[in-house]
Amino acid sequence: MTKQNEIETSEATEGPVGLTDVCKISFKTGTRGRKRIREAAPEPPSPALPGSLPRVTRLMALAIKFDAMLARGEVRDYADLARLGYVSRARITQIMNLLTLAPDIQEALLSLPRTTTGRDPIREQNLRPITAFPFWNRQRKMWDTMKTEHMSSQ
Repeated sequence: MTKQNEIETSEATEGPVGLTDVCKISFKTGTRGRKRIREAAPEPPSPALPGSLPRVTRLMALAIKFDAMLARGEVRDYADLARLGYVSRARITQIMNLLTLAPDIQEALLSLPRTTTGRDPIREQNLRPITAFPFWNRQRKMWDTMKTEHMSSQ
């Protein structure tokens, strides 16, 4: 059975202007010898998955995070986001335009498989024409066409 005592001392001294400086010292004392408290061993880190997430997946997640920051009022506008990210306002607009995609396309972007070799099959630049269309049915047709072209070439 380990017995620990906590000892605290504090001194107050008065300074030249009448201000009081407080110094608080605390330390723990325990038993001597072999009886020591053992800390739980840290869990080994989980093995990293092979490959990397496609850039468009990370950009889609970033757009969702930026949208939440705007909704919470953490930032006022795209200009604030641009200053935070050290990018131009135009680049922030390109990233945020990913939010205009149909929800199923956004979900597909977030669940793209990891890239283990070569380049990412789908790039954000390829999605820009799709984001220009406000109609989700048209976006889905364009997405299917683009996906078959770019995924089959890899």
